[in-house]
Amino acid sequence: MWIEPEEVLLAGALWVSERANPFFVLQRRRGHGRGGGLSGLLVGTLDVVLDSSARVAPYRILLQTADSQIYWNIACGSNRKEITEHWDWLEANLLQTVSIFDNDEDVITFVKGKISGIIAEEKRLKQSEEQEEDSGKFREAELKMRRLFGMPEEEKLVNYYSCSYWKGRVPRQGWLYLSVNHLCFYSFLLGKEVTLVVQWTEVIQLEKNATLLFPESVRVSTRDTEHFFSMFLNINDTFKLMEQLANIAMRQLLDNEGFAADRSLPKPCKTLKNVSALKRDFDARAKNERYRAMFRLTQDERLDGHTDCTLWTPFAKRHVVGQLFISNNYICFNSREEDLCQLIIPLREVSIVEKADSSSVLPCPVSISTKNKMNFLFANLKDRDFLVQRISDFLQRTPDSSWGDTNPLSLIGSSASSDSAHKGRHYHPGLPTASQSLLQLYHRDAPEDLGPKAMKEKMKEEAWNIHFSEFGRGVCMYRTSRTRELVLNGIPERLRGELWLLFSGAQNELASHPGYYGDLVEQAMGLCSLATEEIERDLHRSMPEHRAFQNEMGIAALRRVLTAYAHRNPGIGYCQAMNIVTSVLLLYCTEEEAFWLLVALCERMLPDYYNTRVVGALVDQGVFEDLTRAFLPQLYDHMQELGVISTISLSWFLTLFLSVMPFDSAVLLVDCFFYEGIKVTFQVALTVLHDNMEALLSCSDEGEAMTILGRYLDNVVNKQTVAPPIPHLHALLTSGDDPPPEIDVFDLIKSSYERFGSLRSDVIEQMRFKQRLKVIQSLEDTAKRSVVRAMMTESAFSIEELEELYCLFKSKHMTSCYWGSSSSAAERHDPSLPYLEQYRIDPVQFAQLFLALTPWVCGSHTPILSSRLFRLLDQNQDGLVNFKEFITGLSGMYHGDMTEKLKLFYKLHLQPALCPQEAESALEATQFFTEDEAGGEEVKDAGGEEEEKKEVKDYRYYLRMWAKEKEAKKETIKDLPRMNQEQFIEFCKTLYNMFSEEPSEQELYHAIATVASLLLRIGEVGKKFSNGGKKPETQAPPIRLQQEEGPSRGASADAEVCQALADAQLEPLVPQTPDEETKDDTSVSSYSVVSFGSLPCEDIADDTVLIGCEQRQGSTLDADWSITFEQVLASLLTEPALVSYFEKKTDIQAKMAACKAQRVVERQISSASDQEVTQHST
Repeated sequence: MWIEPEEVLLAGALWVSERANPFFVLQRRRGHGRGGGLSGLLVGTLDVVLDSSARVAPYRILLQTADSQIYWNIACGSNRKEITEHWDWLEANLLQTVSIFDNDEDVITFVKGKISGIIAEEKRLKQSEEQEEDSGKFREAELKMRRLFGMPEEEKLVNYYSCSYWKGRVPRQGWLYLSVNHLCFYSFLLGKEVTLVVQWTEVIQLEKNATLLFPESVRVSTRDTEHFFSMFLNINDTFKLMEQLANIAMRQLLDNEGFAADRSLPKPCKTLKNVSALKRDFDARAKNERYRAMFRLTQDERLDGHTDCTLWTPFAKRHVVGQLFISNNYICFNSREEDLCQLIIPLREVSIVEKADSSSVLPCPVSISTKNKMNFLFANLKDRDFLVQRISDFLQRTPDSSWGDTNPLSLIGSSASSDSAHKGRHYHPGLPTASQSLLQLYHRDAPEDLGPKAMKEKMKEEAWNIHFSEFGRGVCMYRTSRTRELVLNGIPERLRGELWLLFSGAQNELASHPGYYGDLVEQAMGLCSLATEEIERDLHRSMPEHRAFQNEMGIAALRRVLTAYAHRNPGIGYCQAMNIVTSVLLLYCTEEEAFWLLVALCERMLPDYYNTRVVGALVDQGVFEDLTRAFLPQLYDHMQELGVISTISLSWFLTLFLSVMPFDSAVLLVDCFFYEGIKVTFQVALTVLHDNMEALLSCSDEGEAMTILGRYLDNVVNKQTVAPPIPHLHALLTSGDDPPPEIDVFDLIKSSYERFGSLRSDVIEQMRFKQRLKVIQSLEDTAKRSVVRAMMTESAFSIEELEELYCLFKSKHMTSCYWGSSSSAAERHDPSLPYLEQYRIDPVQFAQLFLALTPWVCGSHTPILSSRLFRLLDQNQDGLVNFKEFITGLSGMYHGDMTEKLKLFYKLHLQPALCPQEAESALEATQFFTEDEAGGEEVKDAGGEEEEKKEVKDYRYYLRMWAKEKEAKKETIKDLPRMNQEQFIEFCKTLYNMFSEEPSEQELYHAIATVASLLLRIGEVGKKFSNGGKKPETQAPPIRLQQEEGPSRGASADAEVCQALADAQLEPLVPQTPDEETKDDTSVSSYSVVSFGSLPCEDIADDTVLIGCEQRQGSTLDADWSITFEQVLASLLTEPALVSYFEKKTDIQAKMAACKAQRVVERQISSASDQEVTQHST
């Protein structure tokens, strides 16, 4: 490529001149290409270790002048072809021009200006915006990655790092390239080249560790091996990026979401050195995720920036040091000291932002006022003017909130017209559950309770009211350690719904999406799906012990919320346990509030918990096992032997203890969960195990351990509750002994914080990442085993072969997710289908697999055969083939007997495999259906009388008929339709192309000629008999064979086959390598196909080519001519060469190994020549 001219002082150092003229020199880097000796090895090693651009561009062109010792580098190239094109252009366009200049300075100025102009024009025409953002150094590294590892343009490099790869006990210094879908490493030291490529979707473990053998290293584990990398300049930065990339890959495996670059990122003020736009994107994603998790914000919230500052806290009368965060919809503050103060200000609530007077005590302050009369004072801001401007910009984009005007309470009974407008709607503000929670509806008529428990409840309410007056109420409330204390003491029933919405972040979505829930209910209700069927089945199992769900009002509200959410998020739909959690939410919240709380739970607080495979719950189960091993090691070993942890944790986590603990106690844990997050669930679970440690250690089986834990949880009580006791339907496992003592839930919560309060959310997230890799890959292994078991009975491949074929098939599918395809990945992956049918590939991907794995290699004809097989296998004609269909086709080619193989081969030349463009004749279909109809009519006439006699049939008859319909009908050779003349020509073409690389190809060509001649005669004889019999009702129009020469009428049918095979013979069979170009091509074409109907093959000379075909180049095809499969089979059986070919067993292992090698596995070579590097990087 052309480069901006740069000075070169020592033109001969480390370079060899290959061409020269008075003004330009073409040079090659020492050590590149053939030879080079020791100096070449040293230069190559230096280039890799120092990341020299010569490694990616080993050729260059220099501008020189006779009087100057300074050279100018004007072009570089990665191969000889590229640099030669530049050299030829210079000689053709510039050499003549510069030779007329008198002054060398003018030559240099002219050439530099010309090259700069070319580069500017190329940038204008070719470079995309993203490429322009990347620095030249980074684009060079991306080009190098693509060349070394054979990656396409679609594969984007994120970043690259210098490090060592441990091969055995020897470290190899080189470069680690982290792209969106691959981890790649390259090293070249003293002639030894090491190349490694690992797909992120194959990674099962990724961890940073430090051992004596591998100091401060990163371990990347796949199913087959482990890779160690060390000696990073900044190992933490590298590891974080690797985590992000592995997470994206797991998301691809989980729900087929490919990576999409964030186009809305602000462009940097200047091009950052060695930092790509993608790396900025990933850094921004990581910051956004931390920001959203810290303040419980929605997934579309993006952090704009953050800065250090102080916040004046009126309740403490002091300035608190922390960080201010600005995003598109919120201003947030978090204190540097944990739990001291946290603040969330939605921009929709902001009324005034102004710069206050600065002083020595309060430098650079900014005052923010909200609509509910709260005022916040931030100070010590570094760039106050810019900050105020950014907030003003975001405020201008924020729509005015009119939520207060559309409060459901204000709409109840507003007018008769509004009532009529709501009539017929499933959800409207007039519904009781639209404005009140179920508990409010059932307690409003109850007499006031003045007992000690009720007084305790009123004291709690008063404590919260005092807190509101001091710290504020609503979204803008100051959240401090005092807030946590109040939550741990239990939220009053009247305030529970409001505070759940506040702490979960659901309040923000509720306020910013007015009317969304009502519209969603209207869209969802009445639709029938698998999710709605499951919802209906579970409605009456949701807290049946509570009176709120013993009537239609509570059940209807629950149905609307669950159905609306299933419609909003079809990826989750409905999962068992959602009904239990949602029913509890409805007790304390209105319908719409319960819906948004469910959204917060499923999409943010418990990610992936409620999808079809409960991945999130399985991940947290793994985290819980790790925490048990860390905090209770002795108990962990014993519990693992019993297999208890995996049994208990799913039910505990999925329902937040609501299904295993008395309701009044479990709801207090839900209070803590909404404030603290998942860490509370882990703390309480660990405390339950700790409290029962002695009893669990003495258990001898799983059942006994489950009994102990069940009895303990049944007796966790809430002695402060004012609600009437709700019977707990969880099994009361007393086993005849005295009931265990009651455990106060407040003591349990307090104990969990005292013993395990050191758990941190960021540590839990790190553990979740580690477990997510393990869980998702384990689920993938389970899916593979299920597929293999199912296919064992339907194919003759071994277990190992099926597993490898599944991996290759799935790899093609996954590749299409990120390298593009004709159809989207979501269309080709349906998790609701059986494992056999989940992954599907399109014709392009099928052709790639077919080319790599088929035993029927037909040279340039192979793609045509692939498309025919694809159409044959694509039974539902959706343009996609699943794994079951793929194996069916492949198994027929590899493991069928001769008849089965020929049957498949025969069908590849009939419709639908032979598309209308290849064969436009409708003769075969007409004959086939005419025969069927005639046969059907005879049967009908014969059996008509019997049917009339036996009109009434018992149920057993219908059962037998149904069973027959369901039975898989085995296709016999008699069921195959006849083959017409044009299809026969295609059949012969394919056969001819199949034998080009066979050792006995000459014998096979003679056999084809003999068989084709015989079949033509059979067809002619059959035509005479058919003409003498009944005349068909419909006559197929004459079909003409398209050839280069115009078809002429009146020639015989033999000539069609002759000419078709002649055309086939002239086709290139396989791409020739340079070594094969000089080889005599008589091995392919010396044996020619003889004229059919002529003398036997032994009497024909070896160099005879299609006797008599020259004068009969084309004709109208004979529409009456046809043959059957039995005739084809019988004719082929007369030729031993063809019989042995089709009976020959082919091993697929070698093909799969070659296919796997194309995916680029670790390899080590000892040469760096142009040809070898190219071969090993593709």
